[in-house]
Amino acid sequence: MEVKTFGVIGAGQMGGGIAQVAAASGLNVIIMDVSDAALEKGIGLINKNLSRNVEKGKLDAGEKDAILGRLKTVTTLEGLAPCEYVVEAATENEALKFKIFEDLDRICKPGVILGTNTSSIPIGRIAARTKRPEKVIGMHFMNPVPVMKLVEIIRGIATDTETFKLTWDLCVKFGKTPAEANDFPGFIANRILMPMINEAVFALYHSVGRKEDIDTVMKLGMNHPMGPLELADLIGLDTCLAIMETLYDGFRDSKYRPCPLLRKYVEAGWLGRKTGKGFYEYK
Repeated sequence: MEVKTFGVIGAGQMGGGIAQVAAASGLNVIIMDVSDAALEKGIGLINKNLSRNVEKGKLDAGEKDAILGRLKTVTTLEGLAPCEYVVEAATENEALKFKIFEDLDRICKPGVILGTNTSSIPIGRIAARTKRPEKVIGMHFMNPVPVMKLVEIIRGIATDTETFKLTWDLCVKFGKTPAEANDFPGFIANRILMPMINEAVFALYHSVGRKEDIDTVMKLGMNHPMGPLELADLIGLDTCLAIMETLYDGFRDSKYRPCPLLRKYVEAGWLGRKTGKGFYEYK
């Protein structure tokens, strides 16, 4: 199946970024979110990103207008019916994703591939909610999507070769570098990254060092562009907690136990950059 119209569920940071790179590759893109306000905010962020590229000379004004012209917004899943490929980038909530895929399976034409940007939930578990498990695949973009080159492509146990190849080719079309991962909790990226972040939170919890010093050690000592606590704030502490819980539930290994301090911050609503406060404060 040739993909001409690409659907994205979620106009937030991840969904908006995915929509931007898809439209920049020449595809018509339909973005779905639950409210006009959420969609306006998402389109506004895409416009801001593109305007910044125009100012830097990476894009001309005509190209920017063409990209924006390929974006359409809808507030119901039914609006995604014309798509040949749909990727879900909703909140990292298993019940929510299950409901979305059950509905997409009913709405989308046979043969349409249903991708998920989940960062940790098993693809096979999501695919089992549909009658097309061979057409369900993980397409895990990194944040921020327009900048980061990597996309993890995760096969479910039933994912067929055609679905995998088309997803791989789409990632290349988007200017990304795909990497294949098998369907285990956390896949590759978060299987390695999240325990590191969780351990940094434990180091803070046990007063091994101040947050600034923990981040400085990792930036200067290990040459990371961001410290783990800064990165957690960027990702969202609720997302970090959800991934750690998925890892712990999946493996039942104590090394994946979420730090109590991480849970405490999430319960307090201190989720990082998106709420203005996490391990650091943001004005």
